[in-house]
Amino acid sequence: MKSNHHTKRRGFTLIELSVALMMGMMTGAMLLALFNQQLAFIKIYRAQDFLSVEAPVISTYVSKLVGKADRFRLHASLDEAKAGSNPRLTASPVAVLNFRQPDGTMRASILSFEDLGDGPALYYYVVPTSGVLGDPEWAITTKAKDVVFSADQGVLRMSITGPAGELITYSGTMQQ
Repeated sequence: MKSNHHTKRRGFTLIELSVALMMGMMTGAMLLALFNQQLAFIKIYRAQDFLSVEAPVISTYVSKLVGKADRFRLHASLDEAKAGSNPRLTASPVAVLNFRQPDGTMRASILSFEDLGDGPALYYYVVPTSGVLGDPEWAITTKAKDVVFSADQGVLRMSITGPAGELITYSGTMQQ
């Protein structure tokens, strides 16, 4: 007589293995999609970083400086600004701002867009009473690709081109 004795099977069936493999692949695909979405979000955030973070800081510095200045001059280079030669009203990378002190004397500062070896930046210089200009006090921005000062009907304008080609124009008048 034959015995209908079934031995216990060990392991998984082909269907069970297929289901487990498909679930693992779906989980991996979802994780990859979330990672790609996060990378795209970071790219968009960084592209807008200049407009949302850097531009308001530049606006604050420049508006306070220009608002307190009594007059300005534009120059083609920092050397011309130091020498006080060839002032102009056309597009320029350097602006000299003059401030009247309480004792009636004048003090000057310079905004200069130049490359000092670390890439182009908008630098702020304070002109000392000795007249010998040293290193810049600080860099207002290092992220701008271009900064141009100009005068339009007595109004000082500063146009900044950001790293993604954004164009921001600040306008300011001298105090009266």
